[in-house]
Amino acid sequence: MKILCTGGAGFIGSFLVDELIKEGHEVRIYDNIEPQVHPEGRVPDYLNPEAEFIREDVLNYDALAKAVEGVDVICHDAAMVGVGQSMYQIKRYMEANTLGTANLLDILVNRKNKVSKLIVASSMSTYGEGAYDCPKCGRVAPPLRTDEQMASGDFEVYCPKCGELARAIPTPESKLQEINSYYALAKKDQEDMVMLFGQTYGLPVVALRRFNVFGPRQSLSNPYTGVAAIFMSRLLNNNPPIVFEDGLQSRDFISVHDIVRANIMVMESDKANQQIYNVGAGRQISVLEIAQTLNSLLGKDIELDVVGKFRKGDVRHCFADISRIREDLGFEPLVSLEDGFQELIEWSATAEAADMGEQATAELREKGLVG
Repeated sequence: MKILCTGGAGFIGSFLVDELIKEGHEVRIYDNIEPQVHPEGRVPDYLNPEAEFIREDVLNYDALAKAVEGVDVICHDAAMVGVGQSMYQIKRYMEANTLGTANLLDILVNRKNKVSKLIVASSMSTYGEGAYDCPKCGRVAPPLRTDEQMASGDFEVYCPKCGELARAIPTPESKLQEINSYYALAKKDQEDMVMLFGQTYGLPVVALRRFNVFGPRQSLSNPYTGVAAIFMSRLLNNNPPIVFEDGLQSRDFISVHDIVRANIMVMESDKANQQIYNVGAGRQISVLEIAQTLNSLLGKDIELDVVGKFRKGDVRHCFADISRIREDLGFEPLVSLEDGFQELIEWSATAEAADMGEQATAELREKGLVG
């Protein structure tokens, strides 16, 4: 098949391109080489030479329309990434993510094409807080914690009905999506538009709600990327990772290789058509544990900076219930956290890692987003 990968020069997209080519597909990459991801706007050395490469932006309608010509499947990964930054670069995020996707769908409606499937990269950020259980009230959906609560040093989540401490449980696809950032809003836009398109025009579509992805090729100089890469950058520069709250907030970390496998599985399966899937490891781990593990694997002994401050809109816990993709497609995450981190560390020896963490935090503080 001929496959178009928007964002195919990025962290996740490039690994997807490699695997698709390995499986014998013809691949076209469409990527604007965003300088925040690719230092100085340089095309990355890892870009697969067997793929056709178009350096363009999804906001360029005519160029995108030309890229769609002749392709059978589209893997739509192109997006601006970063929750905090999205809160003060609203136009940039909504244009790239929402309007870029609108361009793609408009092309599919109005230009002749042979596309038979569209897979869109959605995000766990669209859930807001994860799912919770109250010992008295059962399954509950607590709202975001207030600034007043967190300013007092209380970072926990409580039952909205009785006030008891709520226990985090795996988050299923059925949970209500509660938007708490412009990044999350734009990712929900991408997901909603693609699913509506599939429903309206009968095109097989799939949305993958990715959890916290880590691995080689993730920019270590982009302070708005995943927390594992941000911590790596700090540690490689012998600076302490900045850990917000008390560090006990938890997420679900999954290797890029498992994400790629899930993407190919849904591409190849008709059972996945018109479905939305969580793609995570299905394991809960605290942010503090991530920092401690990387510190240890790097052979460092740097005291972590647990600041007790909070970022507005951050959630306490969110980790994946992957039973739907497991039951439908037999997906299982294969890369352990430690093996995945070890691979990340080995790759980091050859990667640029400018520590921009304090600058990013200062920007958030300047905009009133750090409490």
